[in-house]
Amino acid sequence: MFKNTIVARTAAVCLTLLAACVTHAAESFPVRPIRVIVPLPPGTATDFIARTLSNPLSELYKQQIVVDNRPGAGGLIGSGLGAKATPDGYTYVMIAPPHTMATLLSSNPPYHPVKDFTPVAGIALVPNLLVVSPNLPVKTVKELAALLRNNPGKYNYASIGVGSLAHIAGEIFNHAANAKAVHVPFKFLGDAFTETMADRVHYFLFTVPSASPIVREGRLRALASSGSRRSSAWPDLPTLAEAGLPEATSDGWFGLVGPAGVPNAVIAQLYGDIAKLLRDPKIRESLARGGAEVPNDTTPATFGKLMQTEYDRYAKLVKEAGMKAQ
Repeated sequence: MFKNTIVARTAAVCLTLLAACVTHAAESFPVRPIRVIVPLPPGTATDFIARTLSNPLSELYKQQIVVDNRPGAGGLIGSGLGAKATPDGYTYVMIAPPHTMATLLSSNPPYHPVKDFTPVAGIALVPNLLVVSPNLPVKTVKELAALLRNNPGKYNYASIGVGSLAHIAGEIFNHAANAKAVHVPFKFLGDAFTETMADRVHYFLFTVPSASPIVREGRLRALASSGSRRSSAWPDLPTLAEAGLPEATSDGWFGLVGPAGVPNAVIAQLYGDIAKLLRDPKIRESLARGGAEVPNDTTPATFGKLMQTEYDRYAKLVKEAGMKAQ
């Protein structure tokens, strides 16, 4: 009994010391700069969101938040670097749907988009605008869907590359509308706009901040937004669900992840600090100016569930739409 008492007391002391060490690690974090990899070029929505958070987070931590753009291979390069980083809490990746889709369109992906990462926080939602060329004889989503169904393969839609957010949203829309259309990927946004205005491309789904200027100029026509709720930038425009295609709903989701194995205490602290920043009216206003809205629930658990749900959704889409791995 005496031995058992000693063992019990020793175990209790060890647990106390362990808890103290974890608490100390969280309280002292960070002690050096933090890197946030953006797997897409500067100027993209992912880059904008990462930089919107980096300055206030740097001020809070008194440590530099280094935004490191690593574009290439549809996001595989940047996210791949994040997956292989040491899980010490000092390297993260700002991800969006291409992070997931790129792996499903790769014959040899360098990472698994869910299993190889630790979710930190959901940061923003950016819906797309469904936009049509000015002379296309449709005024509503239902009319566009009917036109595409009745003319399989005759019409085409634009994106900014295979696996891009526009490509994903376009395929989700086509699948929901039971339509067959030709995917036309462009390297530059301006080229996609020019070809659509010239009626050589017929429609696209681009993010609200990228599509809004040319729609407001009256050179292209928006039929709906793709998000789960109406866009604050286009409050009078119906969502695709409201227009009769609920399965076409597709938010451009953005969030922060670390490599698998980042300590729970670090994730808890980082999430808590990010959540406070996302409640700041100035930061919310800055995100809103870029067409981004803060989700109702930003927790690691909720964002991790979203990552898995979207992975399953995209995997099914790739299979049913016959999209080929490259």
